[in-house]
Amino acid sequence: MSLALFDLAGRRALITGSGQGIGNAIARGLAAAGASVVLNGRDGAKLEAARADIPGATAHVFDVTDQPAVTAAIDRIERDEGPIDILVNNAGIQRRAPLQDMPAETWHEVMKTNIDSVFYVGQAVARKMIPRGQGKIINICSLTSEAGRQTIAPYTTAKGAVRMLTKGMCADWARFGMQINGIGPGYFRTPLNKALIEDPKFNAWVEQRTPAGRWGELEELQGAAIFLASDASRFVNGHILYVDGGLLAVI
Repeated sequence: MSLALFDLAGRRALITGSGQGIGNAIARGLAAAGASVVLNGRDGAKLEAARADIPGATAHVFDVTDQPAVTAAIDRIERDEGPIDILVNNAGIQRRAPLQDMPAETWHEVMKTNIDSVFYVGQAVARKMIPRGQGKIINICSLTSEAGRQTIAPYTTAKGAVRMLTKGMCADWARFGMQINGIGPGYFRTPLNKALIEDPKFNAWVEQRTPAGRWGELEELQGAAIFLASDASRFVNGHILYVDGGLLAVI
């Protein structure tokens, strides 16, 4: 009985930014738990390669920062494939520079991709979920939803906003039978972090700063995603589940 709470068979999950990295790992995890997976990204070739690696998955190329394109894509998926039961808002980018040197256009690029898209896709999917009286939304936050670091102020600002938008979604939509939660990854081995992993000084800092003494592996995010996507979390709402090897627990 308890294991059945984690079964995602018969449910459809849309994961944005799932051509690689965290989004792709979560897509694979949800598929392994029985969900029908819908992949999203802007790079058609990368997305098709990801789709071919997940049995039964479908792929939809659209830009999550373009609200009309998002609305059209959600309508198309629901019409052609069926209801979206689970949404994972994962799409994101990183841009690094000292804040005093950060161009305004870079600031707005990060905001559009990392926070505006969560609102656009979340709202479009919620409008379908609300009449059905159920639905799961998982927003990918970050340990930087809680703590800042040099040279990434736009990213930390956006991820802090995702944390609060998650709580705002809960405040507005929980009464419709929806659960809206977040996952806050720590330092994981992803393409986005390639330069950091290859930097001996930063790599040593991560290993020393994280109580677990290492970087996270992408598969270690799958359990959290399955939990928040499943009936096992049906009374969990507005919560951010940090998966960070203990980094935020210590000073």
